[in-house]
Amino acid sequence: MPLPCRFLCALSAAGLAGCIAMLPKTANDPRIGFDSFEQAEHALDRVVPYQTTLQDLETLGFRVRESPNVVRIGYPDSIARLAPNSSVPLETLDPGIRECIAARDACSLYEFHFGRRQTRRVGNFLLDFFNFKRQTHVTGWSFTALVAVKLDRVVFASHSGEARIDHVEERRNPLGPLQSSGEIASGIVTR
Repeated sequence: MPLPCRFLCALSAAGLAGCIAMLPKTANDPRIGFDSFEQAEHALDRVVPYQTTLQDLETLGFRVRESPNVVRIGYPDSIARLAPNSSVPLETLDPGIRECIAARDACSLYEFHFGRRQTRRVGNFLLDFFNFKRQTHVTGWSFTALVAVKLDRVVFASHSGEARIDHVEERRNPLGPLQSSGEIASGIVTR
């Protein structure tokens, strides 16, 4: 193979390898709250029902007034959250849950959402670019805390979430760039 052809082949290979860096990346990092699942869990573990005040809760990082990642749940919905199954006798529930349900509007239920999520497209640039096959690597963590506060005192606290999010989502489109056209056309036909 002549020298100019070798040079062109090497340049093309290097260009395609660099194309992987052009695949999209996103990050959801609100910089509010905690740096890790463990940090949020440790803070919530410091909450002591009937002793921790609303001010203490905010000092621990669970800010009910200024955080955009908190939902205040009203009385009717709080019953569905705290006692979702009516066949479970009320006396078997946690004392804080029972007290919150009995207090009605005097008890406030807060749901806090913290986390970080990053997505990075991986795989073959050309297959991704032409929409034949898209692979997305998702990493991060999520933490949800449910806290009941009655008369400025925490009566119940619980949490859930994922300490480590790490998976690959894959989408295959046999028609490549024409796939979305087919989906649009089928949507029009079904209307």
